[in-house]
Amino acid sequence: MTKQQANWSPYDNNGGTCVAVAGTDYCVIAADTRMSSGYNILTRDYSKIIQLADKSVLASSGFQADVRALQKVLAAKHLQYQHQHNKQMSCPAMAQLLSNTLYYKRFFPYYAFNVLGGLDHEGKGCVFTYDAVGSYERVGYSSQGSGSTLITPFLDNQLKSPSPLLLPARDAVTPLSESEAIDLVKTCFASATERDIYTGDKLEILVLNASGLRREYMELRKD
Repeated sequence: MTKQQANWSPYDNNGGTCVAVAGTDYCVIAADTRMSSGYNILTRDYSKIIQLADKSVLASSGFQADVRALQKVLAAKHLQYQHQHNKQMSCPAMAQLLSNTLYYKRFFPYYAFNVLGGLDHEGKGCVFTYDAVGSYERVGYSSQGSGSTLITPFLDNQLKSPSPLLLPARDAVTPLSESEAIDLVKTCFASATERDIYTGDKLEILVLNASGLRREYMELRKD
């Protein structure tokens, strides 16, 4: 008789996909609202996006319990920063804080794959993409989560950013207008939902620009 071994893991992958696109004066951050575990859909209306500061928005996929814990830590550290400096944290500063927070937990990481979007000091759109242990990079667009393998090649084809090794350095922002970027993101998710069972139900889009934050929704496939 073979001995059966019960394997327990502290992690789960709740699926879902996040996308962010930076423009000259805006940033679009989007994620679907499906939360799954294996072949079960736990809820069809779970937001993966949180506004951390006036000009910083975080979208996260992976293990949503870890994501929620990470969001609470970042909110507490941002509140501390506001008391000490009497101002909101900028998006590049928030990007560094997120990197430090993830790296601090590198031996038992947050199983969270993050995209941070917002506006920098000059009002330009910025997107920062991360791995689970805090390595990050400023890019013009990024995708994370279960549908990222489908969406990233499509974004590369449509928006390919200049290499960061090129001199003189060029801005990592996309040439699209705000409405074109929103349409592109909608197309990404409509396509990914057809092939990825962990992406679907509804698309939540946040648009950040000089006039503030705006939310849009689009229905996706429910099967």
